[in-house]
Amino acid sequence: MNTQDLTKLGVPAGAPIQCAFDFIRAYVEGGFDPTKLPDEVAAVVGAPAAYLEDALRGELAKALSYRGPAIRETPVPWRQWGDNLESEALNQMRRACQLPIAVAGALMPDAHVGYGLPIGGVLATDNAVIPYAVGVDIACRMKLTVLDLPLADLGARRDALVKAIETETRFGIGAKFKQRRQHEVLDADWSVSPVTLQNKERAWGQLGTSGSGNHFVEFGVFTNEQAVEGLPAGEYVALLSHSGSRGTGAAVCDHYSKLAMAKHAGLPQEYRRLAWLSLDSAEGQEYWAAMELMGRYAAANHAMIHQHIARHLGLQVLLDVENHHNFAWKERHVIDGTEREVVVHRKGATPAGAGVMGIIPGSMATPGYLVLGKGQTESLQSASHGAGRAMSRTKAMATFGWDQVKPVLQERGVELISAGLDEVPGVYKDIHQVMAAQADLVEVLGRFDPKLVKMAPHGERPED
Repeated sequence: MNTQDLTKLGVPAGAPIQCAFDFIRAYVEGGFDPTKLPDEVAAVVGAPAAYLEDALRGELAKALSYRGPAIRETPVPWRQWGDNLESEALNQMRRACQLPIAVAGALMPDAHVGYGLPIGGVLATDNAVIPYAVGVDIACRMKLTVLDLPLADLGARRDALVKAIETETRFGIGAKFKQRRQHEVLDADWSVSPVTLQNKERAWGQLGTSGSGNHFVEFGVFTNEQAVEGLPAGEYVALLSHSGSRGTGAAVCDHYSKLAMAKHAGLPQEYRRLAWLSLDSAEGQEYWAAMELMGRYAAANHAMIHQHIARHLGLQVLLDVENHHNFAWKERHVIDGTEREVVVHRKGATPAGAGVMGIIPGSMATPGYLVLGKGQTESLQSASHGAGRAMSRTKAMATFGWDQVKPVLQERGVELISAGLDEVPGVYKDIHQVMAAQADLVEVLGRFDPKLVKMAPHGERPED
């Protein structure tokens, strides 16, 4: 049977067609008579409610039974920052703004394709949360600490700095500590979700670890031309980290995104990863509580990394700044001329409310920036979360070799402790162009130039 046959039997386009093909495949693989398929499909189309609990026909029945709000023909207003963004990232943003729960959107200049909402996508919704618009790595986070280490010691104490990173955090899939770290986040209520409760031991073991993909811990030079939070203008050694909620955050995303997609089984295929949970529902409240816990857990990860490295080296912290991305916030924004509470998803986007400090990194060989938000209303008070990928990991592996990368690192005074070829500077957009494109969103307070960089070893698959 093909799409035309199914359409004639009354199967609508979108998810029902896909579910019908899944049913056909399972029916045939189950050893049933394929000549009876037209009658079988017609029976489910005629009375889907009768088959909702059927193991073989249930998913098709659910897709046929879906009577949720319709996708909008015209997207709600959204604005793009930056030029030459991937066409599919633009399509993803447009689709997100067609959701019946969407009220406004924005796309940052580092945008590229993601699951459901693009990376760099910002979406405000009405009393609903979209697990995939938060992201797989819930509450992924940046943290910068300026340390009282003389600049000369970046070279003179190189071995001690490397040892501090490698002793006080872990990289790679499933990385954990044998001697577990202690933090008050472990005293929180992990029973807010069966997923967090089931994964608490795993989370404890991974507390203070850095994961894989684009996560890093690095020493570098922080430069501020004017005083910041009491730190006089000057050049300082600083520690910068990027990581999130590790395996537990990914498990939360997986569980609740599947719940959301099951609740909205009739969504057209291209909208499925934008399925949402109402905050009036038990599942929505449960996800929200789990997401909030993952925010605290991600912050605890960074706290452990920075505290233990500073203690290992006998250093004091002079400035401490951090921010989430991959999160959802209840905020008040002016929508259609009226101020109201909305749920703002920032998937790979930095909060940039007026006077809010944040960190926007570049790559392992390009600068990152300490910024102050300007509270731009059309961006939903958001900015980019980095330079943004310019190519996929697969293309990066096929494009670059270490013989090309090492001279670039050497020229820029960067020593790489470990990393994969899919994270080298050439796979990222030009951070200077990205920052120029969002000059109306943030003010630059300081610059961080990486010098000693640690990422997951080459060959690790990404987690984010």
